[in-house]
Amino acid sequence: MNTHVSPPSDAPLSSDDAVIRADEFDGVAASVEAAVLGKSDVVRLALVAMLTQGHILLEDVPGTGKTTLARAIAASADGVWRRIQFTPDLLPSDISGVTIFHQGTREFEFRPGPVFANVVIADEINRASPKTQSALLEVMEERAVTVDGVRHGVPSPFLVVATQNPVEMSGTYRLPEAQLDRFLMRLTLGYADPASELAIIRGDRLVTPEDLEPTVDAERMAAMRRDARRVFVHDSVYEYVLRVAHATRDHPELSVGLSTRSTVAMARTARMLALVSGRPFVEPEDVKLLAQPVWAHRLVLSPEASVGGRTGADVLDGILRETPAPSPGAAGVPAVR
Repeated sequence: MNTHVSPPSDAPLSSDDAVIRADEFDGVAASVEAAVLGKSDVVRLALVAMLTQGHILLEDVPGTGKTTLARAIAASADGVWRRIQFTPDLLPSDISGVTIFHQGTREFEFRPGPVFANVVIADEINRASPKTQSALLEVMEERAVTVDGVRHGVPSPFLVVATQNPVEMSGTYRLPEAQLDRFLMRLTLGYADPASELAIIRGDRLVTPEDLEPTVDAERMAAMRRDARRVFVHDSVYEYVLRVAHATRDHPELSVGLSTRSTVAMARTARMLALVSGRPFVEPEDVKLLAQPVWAHRLVLSPEASVGGRTGADVLDGILRETPAPSPGAAGVPAVR
């Protein structure tokens, strides 16, 4: 496996370095896309989230490949992955682990749960009770769990890929805002395009997640995160992010707008998106492209807007249209040829 050694973290990122990282990323994306046909944009966004150390919520109707994408992402990382099937009778200890009394040593011993893995697939997360869902809150934010007053760290890298069905609400529990805010991105696969669906039906070029070989390891992911921190962001882009965030906080159709956590998440993710796109700088278009997956699920509609059938995505679209974005030249960023 070829590796690229990054210069010191305070050195500006060169265009050549960005292109090398983009080529590496393209190799990982191509591997995952072999198992998830026709969903290149979603695959790339999901991998950007993984590299940024953010968690992913895959929301769609059954049969569109949510679990397949989650398993393919897990297979692409050179680490341990575990799948948790969320059900109404699942207990918090079934996720985090439990302390038991060991008869042989006459001491209490911690038995780690499935959350102690590099990639955790939380399948149908909204089918578990709020108490069980909350067991993921601490570990998603702190990358550690506390059992019987003792803190246990999970492996690094650590990624939660959760799936949920937004249509079948019988026997499900809505994810609270505090938990939704822990997800860096909410992504929707949608149905495959006709050509890809025909290939899937025929079995052409169909690769299962189990067939995939790891294409990125912890060391390379850490190196890409270091390079992403060296990506240039002009103040006008930061100010654009703030203008959009402030507009959501004052919008009459929203009860809760974007938090500071969400603006920090946008800056971090935009840097990674620019890097894997082969650019050493962030463009305003990066923010626009990431706005829906990174921000829409964090918005809380007012009761009137909810009754009127509006969604957070609808409101965010309107805000983005009304908020002027800096041009590449005005932002001090060279225009892309």
